[in-house]
Amino acid sequence: MSGTSPVLLWLRRDLRLSDHPALSAACGEGCPVIPVFILDDLADSLKAAPKWRLGLGLQAYDAALKARGSRLILRRGQALDCLRDLVSETGATAVYWSRLYDPESVARDVGVKSALKEQGIRARSFGGHLMFEPWTVQTRTGGFYKVFTPMWKAVTSIDVDPPMPEPGSIPAPENWPASENLGDWELQMGMNRGAEVVRPHVRLGEAAALDRLGDFTEDGIAEYREKRDFPAEDGTSGLSENLSLGEISPHRCWHAGLRARQDGKAGAETFLKELVWREFAYHLMHHTPRILTENWKPDWDAFPWCTDPEDPKVLAWKQGRTGIEFVDAAMRELYVTGRMHNRGRMIVASYLTKHLMCHWKIGLDWFADTLIDWDPASNAMGWQWSAGSGPDATPYFRVFNPVTQLDRFDRGCGYVRRWIAEGQSDPSETALSYFDAIPRHWGLSASDAYPEPVVTPEDGRAAALNAYENRDFQRIFNT
Repeated sequence: MSGTSPVLLWLRRDLRLSDHPALSAACGEGCPVIPVFILDDLADSLKAAPKWRLGLGLQAYDAALKARGSRLILRRGQALDCLRDLVSETGATAVYWSRLYDPESVARDVGVKSALKEQGIRARSFGGHLMFEPWTVQTRTGGFYKVFTPMWKAVTSIDVDPPMPEPGSIPAPENWPASENLGDWELQMGMNRGAEVVRPHVRLGEAAALDRLGDFTEDGIAEYREKRDFPAEDGTSGLSENLSLGEISPHRCWHAGLRARQDGKAGAETFLKELVWREFAYHLMHHTPRILTENWKPDWDAFPWCTDPEDPKVLAWKQGRTGIEFVDAAMRELYVTGRMHNRGRMIVASYLTKHLMCHWKIGLDWFADTLIDWDPASNAMGWQWSAGSGPDATPYFRVFNPVTQLDRFDRGCGYVRRWIAEGQSDPSETALSYFDAIPRHWGLSASDAYPEPVVTPEDGRAAALNAYENRDFQRIFNT
């Protein structure tokens, strides 16, 4: 296809210019390319932090496009209606996009593709958000992997496509269609005053993501295996924020990790495994979409979790006022930065679901509201893994002790001091920032006394194991 009829490039979680198969294919058609983002019901349903971060990402992407003589067209409404309107306004004869894998996006995209093709519009979807399409990695018997380690071993023999270069140019149409104003969408509203606190911690856009990857593979990846579990250390890549919106591709991260491994950097293989762990979550979401909303292991429906998100112990957990320092520090890091160290995520999830005996959905929903690196597949699998209800889950009898975990991974208490102000004579700026980010109606102050534990590690573990071992629930562990 070539000529003057443009291609509409429907952007979603692929806000980058390089290693973008849909963009490269559109630019290769020899006709104008019109990048479009649509705030449909699915995008508009994002909660506070990820929606705010999406707005920042769109602003950065539009600036990157404008620097190359293009621009981002914004429309609000049902995706198919908006695309049809743009086809009518521009004379476009093709619509390209990058695939998503959550069930609602899949259903929407299948319907859009079918309707556009019936209209005579060329509709094509491309990979790019994952290294391995979920239907391409199978066990020897033809099923999907339900345990991570065998999947890791399987994909190590599969070549990952090298990252594609940025197109030399993005052909612009003679006349641009009308665009809505990003500010009118008010994507930041749910963050309230927290936006000002979190904003300095955001690494925004493709250029920042590439710098982040470069810095990590140059200076951090060698010690990644040893440092990644220590939250006071700068020992992780931080790339989850950028991967979530496609500001960098997993392919580029993979090949950077391969080069580091070839250079003898010891932590490179652990980094590669983390990339495949993300893929594992997406494969599970594709093959068993119930992981997003239901216990992946149905027998866990019988488990006596608290399901009340307004329960006082849930509020203490959300506020970072459980009286358990590791839990509280991690929850406050989340409020100030929009992210949380991975070791912290395991500890706060274990404490909520096992010590406090609260349903993992409560935590999943809270993370969906507060994480700027929110990802549907990783969030669901992480919570179900911690709770014990998911695939390849932590064993039911493993109840992380948050006190001994803190002794092991934060011996100098640098992480705790960074995030908890109460009881310190000279609290850190980051610890005080928490009080600037939280809702005013909580009425919390750095001068408050630090609380006693809502549930001690010993009592929580005993209650959890008692619930696991009662007669009504015992059958789960005997099958």
